[in-house]
Amino acid sequence: MHTASKIKTLAEAIPQLVEWKTSGQRIVFTNGCFDIVHLGHVDYLEKARNLGDRLVLGLNTDASVSRIKGPLRPVVNEYARARLMASLAFVDTVILFDEPTPKELIESINPDILVKGDDYSVETIVGSDFVLGNGGEVKTVPLVQGFSTSALIEKIKTSF
Repeated sequence: MHTASKIKTLAEAIPQLVEWKTSGQRIVFTNGCFDIVHLGHVDYLEKARNLGDRLVLGLNTDASVSRIKGPLRPVVNEYARARLMASLAFVDTVILFDEPTPKELIESINPDILVKGDDYSVETIVGSDFVLGNGGEVKTVPLVQGFSTSALIEKIKTSF
């Protein structure tokens, strides 16, 4: 399978999501920028996937990352970030989104399990009310301490 085939629009992903749900598979959803991929990202996504049968990753577009992180970000463009995320065996589908939050994407996907890192609380996770209200679960997974893209960028800047 070509990893690019895992990158889909929401409309392209819906038939696959319906098939997975119909066959009884539990869909896990998470989202993020995943700008410069590091151990923290890999560990987080692997833990998220282990909570269910399929992992759907909402990936912020370049414009969205810039609005969140500032005009110098992302360092890696959205196509490269999407391909890298799609290359991970435990990521089943990557869907780019440009909205300020993944709320609309979560409501369209209606995942069985919504996941974020433990730097969030269930109450502060966007979409948690919707998922819980539809019988789903909202979970946090422990993050690997000492790994963040912002810290990595700072280390590079001060080292060179």
